[in-house]
Amino acid sequence: MYSARQKYNLSFFSILIFIITAAAVLSGCGKQTSNAASSGKYETLELRYQGAVNSVTYPELAQDLGYLDPIKLKWIGNTTSGPQDIQSTVTGDVDFGSAFNGAIVKLMAAGAPIKSVIGSYGVDKETWSGFFVLDNSPIKSARDLIGKKVGMNTLGAHHEFMLKEYLRRNGLTEKEINQVTLVAIPPVNTEQSLRQKQIDVAVLGGILRDKALERGGIHALFSDYDLFGKFTAGSYVMTDKFLKENPNTAKKFVEGTAKAIEWARTTPREEVIARYEKIINERGRNEDDSTIKYWKSTGIAGKGGVISNKEFSVWENWLVEDGELKKGQLKANELYTNKFNPFHK
Repeated sequence: MYSARQKYNLSFFSILIFIITAAAVLSGCGKQTSNAASSGKYETLELRYQGAVNSVTYPELAQDLGYLDPIKLKWIGNTTSGPQDIQSTVTGDVDFGSAFNGAIVKLMAAGAPIKSVIGSYGVDKETWSGFFVLDNSPIKSARDLIGKKVGMNTLGAHHEFMLKEYLRRNGLTEKEINQVTLVAIPPVNTEQSLRQKQIDVAVLGGILRDKALERGGIHALFSDYDLFGKFTAGSYVMTDKFLKENPNTAKKFVEGTAKAIEWARTTPREEVIARYEKIINERGRNEDDSTIKYWKSTGIAGKGGVISNKEFSVWENWLVEDGELKKGQLKANELYTNKFNPFHK
């Protein structure tokens, strides 16, 4: 799926994360608590995070609904990459981050002291990512992807896992899979790159998918929903250090986020969209709230974002088969915790 050079870069990235993590722990850089600002039972009243342009995250929704009070979120910028978001969590630049569960497993295997605390996004019949081709494309099957370029938001995360799973299920050898070229492209540019034939396949999800389908001329070769059905695909993580030093704050964060997920799941779609538009307009980041009308569902499988063992074990086993993990190196039930989630029985 990727060249030897790309594999080297991914391995180097994992080693780099381990070095950064060790340095942060030993030196105390990237301090994650602010006890001077805390009051009452919470260790800190501010949580730093990265957002997503034209989107509302569940912690942001939780804050707007008052579920995080008296804790406040501090936005430090946007990210388009899950691995980058959880890397920032590891280094202490933010207090929590979200990524695909497979990417979290890889980072933990590299020695990152993090733990998943609640589901952050998922896949269902309404919310999914497709691998799209032009209607006149010669690509009709997995084998047709050999020698072609596939554009996605980042490498080593959700979409790469899905593509490789699709290719393997359809009988391609590892040598053939390595002949499929992956190209990292900002999500907002992916559709245009496909239409201009700079890439052969474009990964599109959510709002960007629906807007592209409205314009026509493309169709999905396959989707992550086709492969796995409904599942929670990613999680919010915090460092072991943060969880140890800020247990009450962490509990409030998870409780509030869990309630926000259920609010979005059970509230009429029109009301959810109206709330999201309000949040985007009030935060003043020069965004386009018109895209929010395409919101469909949370996609998260577990009630309140409760994490199940299979949501990590499937990727752990996948990485073992891929040779990136040793069997028994990690245990799925040690990669996450539901102890802060009020919806966990």
